Amino acid sequence: MLLKALMEAAKRIVGIKQTEKAVAKGIADRVYIACDADERITEKLRELCMEKNVEVSEVESMDKLGKVCGISVKAAVAAILKN
Repeated sequence: MLLKALMEAAKRIVGIKQTEKAVAKGIADRVYIACDADERITEKLRELCMEKNVEVSEVESMDKLGKVCGISVKAAVAAILKN
């Protein structure tokens, strides 16, 4: 169900840098992090999400997250933006 929301979202972003910026600005509604993403890359984002009260959902793999986002490469992180 949560992945369906990401797939159908009108506004979404993919990638760690863009997602960190969106969370910091308060425009991210929900963040998705792949379980197999490198912890060193995602740790700062997880802390930022906790600080900003943004929900984090885990996705089983970077490959699956990339496919759900409609891109042909793996994705460690993605987010749905607020309307």
